[in-house]
Amino acid sequence: MEIERKYLVRSLPNNIDQYEHFEVEQAYLCTSPTLRIRRMGDAYILTVKERIVKGNSSAIHNREEEFALNAQSYQKLLAKCDSGRVGKTRYRIDLCDLMGNDAYTGLTAELDVFHGRHEGLILVEVEFPDTDAANSFVPPDWFGEDVSSDPCYRNSFLASMP
Repeated sequence: MEIERKYLVRSLPNNIDQYEHFEVEQAYLCTSPTLRIRRMGDAYILTVKERIVKGNSSAIHNREEEFALNAQSYQKLLAKCDSGRVGKTRYRIDLCDLMGNDAYTGLTAELDVFHGRHEGLILVEVEFPDTDAANSFVPPDWFGEDVSSDPCYRNSFLASMP
């Protein structure tokens, strides 16, 4: 089970390139349930993802399974995707190290800087061990509006935009 919250980004952390980062390309074969293919650096992944509604929580809950692909299989599936692609640079930022605050221990921000037709869009996601941790999370000042519940910020929606 994946439990996460997603935010717009108010401002980028200083020295952003010091953090682990890699290029990501993804496309969608299906959106209900989500069937996504993704290239992350030299890795190729097929993901099956199904959203789970959890009462009054603002966090996103997904059942998710990932399967490794090779480059040839990825290219064959990519040709079958009706929607467009999403391209972005993903930065993995340890929030405890960045913020110098133990309240963020164990939390990693995945900061996505989008390219191509989504140029200018910057989102950050944080995964949590449980719903209580997600609901009690106080985002750092550089995070912007919480868009966890807004379907317009789902990557599958972004891929379908003309």
